[in-house]
Amino acid sequence: MGTAEEIIELGNRWVAAETAGDTATLAGMATPDFTLVGPLGFVLNRDQWLQRYEGGGLVTRRLDWREVEVREHGDSAIAVGVHDQEATHRGNAVDGRFRSTHVLVREDGRWLLAGMHLSPIGAPPAFARGGA
Repeated sequence: MGTAEEIIELGNRWVAAETAGDTATLAGMATPDFTLVGPLGFVLNRDQWLQRYEGGGLVTRRLDWREVEVREHGDSAIAVGVHDQEATHRGNAVDGRFRSTHVLVREDGRWLLAGMHLSPIGAPPAFARGGA
């Protein structure tokens, strides 16, 4: 199995763990210094990322990670894809479609998540479209 396939498989396990609120599995697939940058620019360390599910705070009803492109750089890799979710956080809808960047490192022969960054998907601004 090549790097892209290994990372896609890790991504499938990550999606299943997020949907199940399985913090033990999520903890096992992240580095101790894992960092998430959320779609509004907030930053969560690994413990905060895992605590999202405590007491039913975050409920992920559906999560899809697709259109993933993987680039390997030695013992590091970058995976960029589309992240679609239906979820609530403390009873508030946090549904969205985001571009996601996953930063991965290979440790002891296996890939771990070192970071994630989510950005809302929108159209480019007018000045970047070549128009008015």
